Amino acid sequence: MSDAIKHECGIAMIRLRKPVQYYIDKYGTAAFASNRLYVLMQKQINRGQDGAGVANIKIDTKPGTRYISRYRSIEPSAVNFIFDKINKKIKKAKKIGGHDALTDGEWLKENIAFTGEVWLGHLRYGTHGENSIETCHPFLKQNNWRSRNLVMAGNFNMTNVEELFGKLVELGQHPKEKTDTVTVMEKIGHFLDEENQRIFDKYKHKFSNEQVTQVIEDELDVARILRRSCRDFDGGYAMAGVIGNGSAFVVRDPSGIRPAYYYADDEVIVVASEKPAIKSAFNINFKEIKEIKPGHALVINKDGSYSEDEIMPAREKKSCSFERIYFSRGTDPDIYQERKNLGKALIPQILKAIDFDLKNTVFSYIPNTAETAFLGMIEGLEDYLSAKRREIFIDGKPHVGDLDELLNFRPRVEKLVSKDVKLRTFITNDDDRDTMVANVYDTTYEVIKPGVDTVVVIDDSIVRGTTLEKSILTTLDKLNPKRIIIVSSAPQIRYPDCYGIDMSKMKEFIAFRAALALLKENKMEHILEEVYDSCINSNLEMENFVKGVYSKFTYEEVSDKVAQIVTSEDIKAEVQVIFQTVENLHKCIPDHTGDWYFTGNYPTEGGTVVVNKSFVNFMEGKTIRAY
Repeated sequence: MSDAIKHECGIAMIRLRKPVQYYIDKYGTAAFASNRLYVLMQKQINRGQDGAGVANIKIDTKPGTRYISRYRSIEPSAVNFIFDKINKKIKKAKKIGGHDALTDGEWLKENIAFTGEVWLGHLRYGTHGENSIETCHPFLKQNNWRSRNLVMAGNFNMTNVEELFGKLVELGQHPKEKTDTVTVMEKIGHFLDEENQRIFDKYKHKFSNEQVTQVIEDELDVARILRRSCRDFDGGYAMAGVIGNGSAFVVRDPSGIRPAYYYADDEVIVVASEKPAIKSAFNINFKEIKEIKPGHALVINKDGSYSEDEIMPAREKKSCSFERIYFSRGTDPDIYQERKNLGKALIPQILKAIDFDLKNTVFSYIPNTAETAFLGMIEGLEDYLSAKRREIFIDGKPHVGDLDELLNFRPRVEKLVSKDVKLRTFITNDDDRDTMVANVYDTTYEVIKPGVDTVVVIDDSIVRGTTLEKSILTTLDKLNPKRIIIVSSAPQIRYPDCYGIDMSKMKEFIAFRAALALLKENKMEHILEEVYDSCINSNLEMENFVKGVYSKFTYEEVSDKVAQIVTSEDIKAEVQVIFQTVENLHKCIPDHTGDWYFTGNYPTEGGTVVVNKSFVNFMEGKTIRAY
């Protein structure tokens, strides 16, 4: 994705199912869990580079002993910074407890922080708002009763924060912030308190208060807490939490929008946002890693037993296809193949665009994350050439040109564009951005026949088109090609995301800008007013009225207009933009059909409300997000 955008965060959880001493004896280190959590988080660093946090809880500590530890950081290398501090704690044990301290699990647990059984890590991408240590997960809701403490971290956005905030006020609370993270934690925290009270009332006449406290810790019904808490949630989420008694959970939204996977054996229970992280940290087979089902929660009890419980009825699964196209690591074997398939599916469109002239066409990719789709594209070209050879040599079809050339011909592949400077262009001000973007990329010279060759460059997706317009096309045009064809392995991004990706303002989408230009050229601006009237005078949950903006034009017309918009007057080459079709997207990624940013078909009512509100904001000149 040459347009840098922020997106989904990452979660990591480890629950040790045996005493700490077991891991010291078997693995020879008191840092067994912290080392593996470090790997889990580093292997998901793609999911968050604005901050990180780690929390640890010790189970069944004595009163007066600290049992919750937490570090958070917004340092440039936050994960390394945090684990350096954790490792210093463990190394300090030798100074405090003597030579044998590092091999004494009970002593470590009683005296050293971050030596407990339950670990929760989080990687943050700040899609909106400030980036401070206070906005880093895990969040902590504290209480003097151990079973009322709650530590939470998540990968989520809620579309109905106002409604959830109002419900907290109705309960008599006074929330300190109107953010989805605080609101969600307070909601779950409220029902955690009620569950504690329910069990207390049940046993208060049978046991002493001290005894009832232990009963509460053993009998907490985490699934019940989540069913009561999550019934009003509208959004995409994978939320992880740890209760002070050592119980833990990871709950997933009913549409399965945000990802969550787990692995369990007799030693550990592990959860992460991506399968390759679990594979790397524990060296297990991919087939042993399970996906938490939509609408379900993986519940881990205080005693280490676990279950996958239905929290809300599952809807049609609409897991985010952007995860597969770009966000998740391509080392997942399924994602790797899906990305190759996306590249291969574009071959018919590409061949038509180059008039089947492979001899005078050079293929490349930008950025590096598009490499897998590029490999699929080249594989598709090889398949096409093999089919042509078969037609000639086996089926006896007539041909033009030299047979030896046909036998030996291979698609022309070159590394044409590379990032020359590591600049985070998306955090600078608008005045400086254009200058910075123009210098981000460099090119390889003298591999293109000037005025003859067509250059085909594949990208993961085209969101805003800013980098394409102000840098990539300018860079490629220096090679003096006859034509430049930019190919997107993703379809046109037409609608905002409201479930975790930083794509909330409609006017920034190049496809939306293209539709506006087409409406203006065809004197159809009245459609904008009609859509606006529908948005403000109808129930926003009824339907996505914004689809009307695109309804008068074909997919190809929008693509052609995108090409015109991103082509400045200084570009000499003819420019064309090709987008993946939605139909091919679903063929290539059949099990992850969340496509609302392409089709406008939102999986929740809140999503439909957001897209209509976003359009109203655009028409009224407001630059705020719609949720």
